[in-house]
Amino acid sequence: MTTHPHPLRLTTVGIQDSVRIEVQGDLDYDSADLLLEEVTAQLAARPALTDLHLSCAGLGTVDSMGLSALLMIGRRTTVAGVRLHLDERTAYLDRLLKLTGTMDYLTAPAPSGAAVSVTEEMAARPTVPDRPT
Repeated sequence: MTTHPHPLRLTTVGIQDSVRIEVQGDLDYDSADLLLEEVTAQLAARPALTDLHLSCAGLGTVDSMGLSALLMIGRRTTVAGVRLHLDERTAYLDRLLKLTGTMDYLTAPAPSGAAVSVTEEMAARPTVPDRPT
C-alpha cells in the first residue's frame, strides 16, 4: 500500500445560493474523483446555486487527472448555470492553467444565461471529426 504525503482534504461550506469548497493537498490521479464527486453532489443538492467557489490556497500539485477534474467541474457548472470561481490560486496552479491554455476557460466570468441543457451541450459538439479529403 502506498501512502501519499499530501492526501486531498475538502471542507465544504454552503451559504444560501453559494458553496465554498476549501481544497487542501494534491489534486491527482488518486484524489481527483473525490473533488469531482463533492462538486457534483453540491450541484445536485442545491438547484438554486449560483456560485461555486473552490478555495485553492492549500492546493499542492495538480497532475493531468486533477486538471481533467477541474475541466469537468467547469463543464458541469456551466451546464448548471453556476459561476465557477477558483479563489486564492497558487502560482503553481496559475502556471499550469496558462501552460495548458485553460486559464480563461476556468476563470473567465460566465456569460449571462449560460445555463444550457446537457442535450444542447452535446448537440453543439461535432459528431464526426473533420478529416482531410
